Amino acid sequence: AALAARGMPKIPEDFSVVSLAQLIPSTTLVEIDNFIRLFDRVTTRSTWQRVVTRSAAKIAQSPRREVCFFTAWDFHLSPEQGWQVIECNDNGSGFMFAALINRLFYELSEFAQDRSIEEPPSVAAFNERLALLIERETREFFGAMPDGLFFVLDTSDTLRRGKFYKEFILLRDFLRNRGWHSEIGTPEELRWDGNDLVLGRQRIVFVVNRSTDFFWEADAFSPLRAAYREGKVYVAPNPFTYATRSDKRLLEFLSCPNWDTELGILPRERAILSEHVPPTYLVREENLDEIAMNKSAYFFKPAHGFASHGVLTGSQVGKGRLRRLLKQKRAYVAQKTVPKPTLVSENKEGKLTLWTDLRVWAYRGERYLISGRASKHRDLLDLAPPGGWLPTFVRGEL
Repeated sequence: AALAARGMPKIPEDFSVVSLAQLIPSTTLVEIDNFIRLFDRVTTRSTWQRVVTRSAAKIAQSPRREVCFFTAWDFHLSPEQGWQVIECNDNGSGFMFAALINRLFYELSEFAQDRSIEEPPSVAAFNERLALLIERETREFFGAMPDGLFFVLDTSDTLRRGKFYKEFILLRDFLRNRGWHSEIGTPEELRWDGNDLVLGRQRIVFVVNRSTDFFWEADAFSPLRAAYREGKVYVAPNPFTYATRSDKRLLEFLSCPNWDTELGILPRERAILSEHVPPTYLVREENLDEIAMNKSAYFFKPAHGFASHGVLTGSQVGKGRLRRLLKQKRAYVAQKTVPKPTLVSENKEGKLTLWTDLRVWAYRGERYLISGRASKHRDLLDLAPPGGWLPTFVRGEL
């Protein structure tokens, strides 16, 4: 009830939150913070960007200045292998919800009496931090705060049925409360007038892009493509940031040393990357047989996938299915499976094991929020009850 009163969907009918919490050692988060800074150094180098965009869609090949303020990294804190990064998501959903979940759980639990648990930011402090990130991005792009509309964009289907629509409302209202005109809408509502991107008669200057059409290939994105090419609008994430940071094919470059010289990855960086990025391979004709032979060791996901759409476990694929995916030109990566830690949930049916992960949001190398998800399935992310989003806190040393 407290979460719904703050603008979240109905729980658990529309959005599930686990009534347990996970505690992350501060020493682990220091290591993760250092990894994220390394990731930023590697992926913002011109050598890396030039190589990884060479075969990307044309719109993704031109460098851009935007740095997405809600980029998230997902980790498995493996009891056997230590922490491993599973992927980077420039379109890191859940940040408005996670801040609320952590704060309210902390206030309503006994955590406030435990001095070893770091207090999460208040909602007001989180909002202030978020405003500073957005203002910095806007000023660095335009040179000053421009007059115009801040537009939260997604497809009509997602706005009708997506679980995060209420997060869009929270973000829009937050922007309005800061004095920035803001609306939520779809690409079909936009128009390029030859000089500006407009919604009705309002000039759009800043687009929070929540669409998963990563390269804006649909005709509806034509006005946004035109404004983007002309440099008239700030858009984050965008095709360039996606192609250089979030395309899952990049996990092969990060996990394997074969391309280090061409990509400009240094030996000390390689040591850290190889330790914390599980081996990941783009499925090709030349490696298909070997991957299929060892399929139980892998988790398969679309190179351009999002959330858990299209993911396959080793038990769901074989040589024939992988070959069909290749023939259909559906790019998949095979990532070595990384065991997750567990929590035990109790309900009227008894005890149930949940498998957990960690999500970290950071901006320009600085972490500002953590959260987690819990699933009743070991190998798939199922956020239906008894799983769901997981209050997550830092445990320091006394």
